[in-house]
Amino acid sequence: MAEFDYIVVGAGSAGCVLANRLTEDGKSTVLLLEAGGKDTSPMIHIPVGYATTLKDPKVNWLYETEPDPGTHDRVHTWPRGKVLGGSSSINGLLYIRGQRQDYDGWAQLGLRGWSYDDLHPYFLRSQHQERDGMDGHAKGGPLNVSDVTEKHPVSDAVIEAGKAMGLPHRDVNGEDQEGVAYYQLTVKNGRRCSAAVAYLNPAKKRQNLQIETKALAARVLFEGKRAVGVEYTQNGQAKTAKVRGEVILAGGAINSPQLLELSGIGHPDLLNEKGIETVSALPGVGENLQDHFVLGNRYRMKPGSPSVNQQSRGLAMIGEVFKYLIQRKGLLTLSAAHVAAFIKTRPELATPDVQYHILPATMDLQKMTETGDMELEKHPGITIAPCQLRPESRGSVHIKSAEHNAHPAIRPNYLHDPLDQQTAVAGLRWARDLAAQPALAQYIEHELEPGEALQSDDELLEFARDTGGTIYHPVGTCKMGPDGDTMAVVDGQLRVRGVESLRVVDASVMPRLVSGNTNAPTIAIAEKASDMIRMAAKEGVTA
Repeated sequence: MAEFDYIVVGAGSAGCVLANRLTEDGKSTVLLLEAGGKDTSPMIHIPVGYATTLKDPKVNWLYETEPDPGTHDRVHTWPRGKVLGGSSSINGLLYIRGQRQDYDGWAQLGLRGWSYDDLHPYFLRSQHQERDGMDGHAKGGPLNVSDVTEKHPVSDAVIEAGKAMGLPHRDVNGEDQEGVAYYQLTVKNGRRCSAAVAYLNPAKKRQNLQIETKALAARVLFEGKRAVGVEYTQNGQAKTAKVRGEVILAGGAINSPQLLELSGIGHPDLLNEKGIETVSALPGVGENLQDHFVLGNRYRMKPGSPSVNQQSRGLAMIGEVFKYLIQRKGLLTLSAAHVAAFIKTRPELATPDVQYHILPATMDLQKMTETGDMELEKHPGITIAPCQLRPESRGSVHIKSAEHNAHPAIRPNYLHDPLDQQTAVAGLRWARDLAAQPALAQYIEHELEPGEALQSDDELLEFARDTGGTIYHPVGTCKMGPDGDTMAVVDGQLRVRGVESLRVVDASVMPRLVSGNTNAPTIAIAEKASDMIRMAAKEGVTA
């Protein structure tokens, strides 16, 4: 049986970083286990292909939540990457770091070494910023960050409308997030720059890195309290891999707590109920789930208005295909949104509490509801989609059975907290105000959703409950916390409490959700973790 210095479970945003950094010395041996397959689908690499991968079971776990009380007992589909690159291979390609205050808040919880100033060097180390002259950014890193290949007249109008409402036109990844701007993208030469492309591809030929796909982890193996290996299944066969150093879970906010519970780490009552022997009693495993809840203000634009809806049809679409093949520009490089706006819904707030994803396009909601197809409408439209950045509501992820291939129970608990309800309504109202600004209003015929008939706070809240859903940013289920935090799963070094030689490195360790998309922060966390792990090995510390 092969033995490795490290076993990394999950080849997503964090796992790819770890696989690269931990093998840089040419000496440390790493086994990378990924439940999905290789990232060979062209829909992964063509940016607009996310519309396909977000519903493709070949590359996507496509989890379903339990009926959610806050959204009228609706069951929500939660896409999660099941492929090399993980969710960075299927996401909307948006590069957002979050606010300084997010990370300083972690430090204020007692997590030394996790302030913005501590983490910022790792954002820089990970990044290759294509645009010149941007303070607080860097060149030379693996993760390519680029501007949209083509601006759009309606998106330009959105920026002018935002400026008319008092928003500065600025780098929303700078010191102050409040503002409006085109999103920057994890795209290079018109192709997706996933964590697999950025980190794993350069490392694949290293003799000290072994990558196993279609390898679903079943449990972490222990001798006493020390992690000594991982049991997994591959092509219907049960296999075991042994470790000299550390097992590192990088499965994300759903898979990492699931694997901990399957391995005997979690609330003893739950483990006992499933017939699993307790290795470490950690009641916080699977708790503290947070996600960005997104809504959609949709508008019909006037006939003849420029819209992505029209660009995606007939001869126009054929032209866009040729443009992409020849120039690597145009519609096929489209991300999940063109324009970002970060706003404060209350004047007393120190920082923005709502983020907008704005795109001159509207989905055919009937087809999406009936078949799950993400198809654009025939008529021109624009979507202004608000999400609350720092939800107060908390959910959970827990195993339903001791079988490792059974999906866990996901309870998002959307809109449970009254502040979340208030912010959702305020986000819808601000979108309406944006649409009413002359620069943008010139294109708009009428409001499709929520619809002009819905005006009161109660009506808008009901609309939010009826229509809102995930924007794919679950975090927090293996939260990092200081000594004395009884619900903390890992410490400030990301070591699982109560055991040895086991860490969690992914978005699940975030004690609080960051103010924005989670891919870039997860990569930065993994960059920092790789230094921690290498330092611990140098000092002979694994616990």
